[in-house]
Parts: sequence; structure tokens; C-alpha cells
Amino acid sequence: QEELVESGGSVVPPGASLKLSCTTSERVFANNFMAWFRHVPGNEREFVAAIAWFADNTYYADSVKGRFAISKDAALNTVYLEMNRLKPEDTAVYYCAADKYITTITRARIPEITFWGQGTQVTVSS
Repeated sequence: QEELVESGGSVVPPGASLKLSCTTSERVFANNFMAWFRHVPGNEREFVAAIAWFADNTYYADSVKGRFAISKDAALNTVYLEMNRLKPEDTAVYYCAADKYITTITRARIPEITFWGQGTQVTVSS
């Protein structure tokens, strides 16, 4: 099983910025859309952002558009999620994910998504 490893989660105050990282193998990075999801206990796992492997096409949930930015470094097989103007409702476990099909990701077809990381906790609290 290929591994996706997230890092960067922390406790920050409202309005702060935070950057998450997800590193994987070249095999996964070069052949899949890379994405971020988040999960709050009691809710469904929610799509946050995604980026194509073949171009810089990006995709965002409406709830984060204009505040969050997804990017990648192909040399490091790493995808990032820059989160700005954080709100308490952004508090969640953030998961890195990968799949060949963007609709599987953006429509949050959770059981069909091929690769998942272990998650990193982001807490926005004063």
C-alpha cells in the first residue's frame, strides 16, 4: 500500500495561517489528482481542495475558496495546503488523498478514493 504522509497540523488562533504538507511516492504523485479532505466527528468527510498531476489545475470547495491554496512540488512528490484567515469552523482532521478521477474527489466519493493519509489535526481556537 502506498503511503501518504501529512504534516503541519497545529493549534492556531482565529485569523492565523497554517501550511500543511503531504508527501508520497513518485508513483502516486505522478499519476493521480492529489487532494485534501477534512473530517469533524459526527460529520461526513468533506472535500477541501485538489490539484492535477499533469498541470496546475486546482479545485476548491466553496467554503475555502479565496482563503486556502493548494500547490505542489513535483521534485519532492509533495502537495501543500496553505490555509489563511482560519476560522474556528476550519477545525478538523485534515487528510491527504489521491485518486485518478477528479469527480471521485470533488464529489467526495469516500469509499472509492484510492489512497489516504493518516490525517493531521488542525485546531482553530483562541
